Amino acid sequence: MADTGWHPPENQVTLLGRRGEREAIERLLSRAWSGRSGALVIRGEAGIGKTALLRHARGTAAGFRVEHATGIESEAGFAYAGLHQLCAPLLDRLPALPGPQQAALGVAFGLRAGDPPDRFLVGLAVLGLLAEAAEERPLLCLVDDAQWLDEVSAQTLGFVARRVEAERVALVFALRDSRTDPGGTELFGRLPDLGLGGLSDADARALLATAVRTPLDEQVRDRIIAEARGNPLALLELPRSAQPAKLAGGFGLPDALNVPRRVEQSFQHRSAGLPADTQLLLLVAAAEPVGDADLMWRAAEYVGIGTEAATPAEAAGLLEIGTRVRFSHPLVRSAVYRAAVPAERRRVHRALAEATDPRTDPDRRAWHRAQAVLGSDEEAAAELERSAGRARARGGLAAAAAFLERAVALTPAPPAVRAGRWPPRRPRTRPAHRTPRWSC
Repeated sequence: MADTGWHPPENQVTLLGRRGEREAIERLLSRAWSGRSGALVIRGEAGIGKTALLRHARGTAAGFRVEHATGIESEAGFAYAGLHQLCAPLLDRLPALPGPQQAALGVAFGLRAGDPPDRFLVGLAVLGLLAEAAEERPLLCLVDDAQWLDEVSAQTLGFVARRVEAERVALVFALRDSRTDPGGTELFGRLPDLGLGGLSDADARALLATAVRTPLDEQVRDRIIAEARGNPLALLELPRSAQPAKLAGGFGLPDALNVPRRVEQSFQHRSAGLPADTQLLLLVAAAEPVGDADLMWRAAEYVGIGTEAATPAEAAGLLEIGTRVRFSHPLVRSAVYRAAVPAERRRVHRALAEATDPRTDPDRRAWHRAQAVLGSDEEAAAELERSAGRARARGGLAAAAAFLERAVALTPAPPAVRAGRWPPRRPRTRPAHRTPRWSC
């Protein structure tokens, strides 16, 4: 590789069995440093190491400005939510954009009123915003769980990634394999693609040795390696679900479940052993997809949880709380949320609705309030209907439909009123499973 003036830092922690992938990321960063922008899509099953590679990219990007966004399934109904995560720290550059682009992005992000923005203008505005930020120093944009981005954010970022050229910008997307659109073109198609497979048996043994500190029966070790199929997260988590005596003697490891589901069960097992207040705090964090620490603590106060409840969760390696709230892996979030009983979910959503400012974030407040309802509630349904109107005004037709579908479910009014809230049918631009499920 020609010397471009950029080199990965020394003493980087090496990811087992990922030499080719690390080199692909380093080539992308080297090109961006020298003024040739680019993008990379990392695909693979849950737990296969996509997030670890994004962390490696962040740690490798010496001299780069790094911005990060994460797609969250329960956020898929909020138009431009994923794009706002990525671009919010860059909005000080907005005045440098042409007037029409400023207006389009301002309406999309709810910063100003106006007609639904033209998506081409929004895409150009984001491209310009990234280029402006990269004038100061190269910019690395990391997007994890991109399969859960809202529709317009995914389309816009795909548009931008196919057009970056000489802006000193690198974009890396991580997403699961199975997301395809109805026409068969994969999400973020026509971008350089990196499929992530399982570790070799030798690397799997080395990783397993770091996770198990007790004597490990050889047959049990081989069984774990075979059942994990080279999935790094499974290799780290499956031994946690077995008692040390069973690991040593070869008894009792579970069968039958697929790897992501079994890993999720391991996370459920770990969280279930924590104090009750800590479990409730984890549920508040799981139900609050934005990762806003202040909002989480306000909601925690509503349900009577103090800050000391966080310590066991952090010690267990499940949660990190700083200015943002981060789970150690997306499967932790889903494990915590799925394990909670419906009454507890409603309780934390009610607290989050109370903690959310109705003036600055009315749509997310309406969504949490709707999740707290048992049965029907006209006031909550009307609030969702207003959110659908705001989503339409920003050009988020899929988001508007999702709000209206939930509003219909909550409407206690006569059938004619309920029918009036049904979203109009429109041609599908995404597969049916892209419609957000109203849970975390």
